[in-house]
Amino acid sequence: MEKTDILIVGGSAAGVTAAVTVRRYYPQSKITLIRKEEKVLIPCGIPYIFGTLGSPEKNLIPDTVLSKNSISLIIDEVTFINKDDKAITTSNGKTIKYEKLVLATGSLPLVPPVPGVELDNVFTVKKDVGYLTELLQALEKAKDVVIIGGGFIGLEFADECKKRKNLNNVTVIELLPHCLLLACDDEICIRVEKKLSERGIKILSNKRAEAILGKKMVEYVKLDNGQKLKADIVILGIGVIPNVKLARESGLKFNEKEGIWVDDFMRTSDESIFACGDCVQKRCYLSGVATAIRLASQATTEARIAGANLFGVRRRMDCAIGIFSTCFGDLAIGSAGITESRAGELGIGVVTAEVAAPDKHPGSIPGAQELGVKLLFEKDTGLLLGGQVYGGKSVGELTNFIGSMIQNKMRADEVCTFQIGTHPMLTASPVAYQVVNAAQIAVVKMRKG
Repeated sequence: MEKTDILIVGGSAAGVTAAVTVRRYYPQSKITLIRKEEKVLIPCGIPYIFGTLGSPEKNLIPDTVLSKNSISLIIDEVTFINKDDKAITTSNGKTIKYEKLVLATGSLPLVPPVPGVELDNVFTVKKDVGYLTELLQALEKAKDVVIIGGGFIGLEFADECKKRKNLNNVTVIELLPHCLLLACDDEICIRVEKKLSERGIKILSNKRAEAILGKKMVEYVKLDNGQKLKADIVILGIGVIPNVKLARESGLKFNEKEGIWVDDFMRTSDESIFACGDCVQKRCYLSGVATAIRLASQATTEARIAGANLFGVRRRMDCAIGIFSTCFGDLAIGSAGITESRAGELGIGVVTAEVAAPDKHPGSIPGAQELGVKLLFEKDTGLLLGGQVYGGKSVGELTNFIGSMIQNKMRADEVCTFQIGTHPMLTASPVAYQVVNAAQIAVVKMRKG
């Protein structure tokens, strides 16, 4: 029987971050990470394997992250947790005792109940090198690709697949009126759809995939309006569900759809077991109800909190804000917090303000691009609830900036006087700085209201 001080189950973003955090806070501890994969993919980089990168091998988390931090690695699958004995068993017959255990078992692709999903050349987005290599090989022979799901992953797959010269048609099927509608308001969604159409991608929104047709291999996708789309490959990109199998079988408190229950310190229903990442429940920062936000950025934040708290509370986890960004060609978009439409669903009165200006100053500087910001404030209190951004590559960090203001519960009047640094080659003009100006416009609206 092996023994370790801290055992981490799962080797993706959350597991690796938890292990490194434990090493920093508890330098004398013996740390072991166990995972079933020989190689671990960078989750958010998976779509780029099929265009920009060209190979799963170029999208890996290196094991040197573990070895440099003196973290032992075991390639095996944990099958059961004996909470009373504080020990796990594995598929290879190992028993490992632990003092503290961190579960970072991640998520699994959501497979819709559509007839034909079992056909050959129907793929999900699995975090598995061998599986994605098969998809890459299939794409090399394909002419027509249909992607079911118009969220971030589905659209990123579509954009990367379109870079492949052998493909004639790349089509996205989205159930909602617009792609990205769960994260962005209509005007941003329309901007993205226009850009993707310009790049040769067909967007079919307000459509449902009714069946995937073929004898042994996929041949067509049938829509709810009777239309048939030719398809050599179908990619299911409609989301993920938390991987709670180990928690379920080991008697931890969990919800099948929401994930493993954890408190504000990432502790499970067993005081010696912590959990983080896609496998755990999330709560919306505004409503407090369960939310389906599952992001590597969110997972690593939780992992840092879990790792710090193993032998004494040091950090508390805030509810999930949801901070997203992506890009298609020269158009990047980002979203933090709730959208205007979601605020309406929650019955929250809001004031919005939108400002667009060049992202460099003056706007005649080479490479300058329009950068637009939409901010959403609670009408009665002025509290910043959400923000959306579009423009060039600066969008990613500006979205993080807005997310930080939401996390710190800033009001419109506080954003108005936020101290910023600007530079002609790096930012918008201090006179036209979009976030500050949007907040000023919102303050004026609230006073008039």
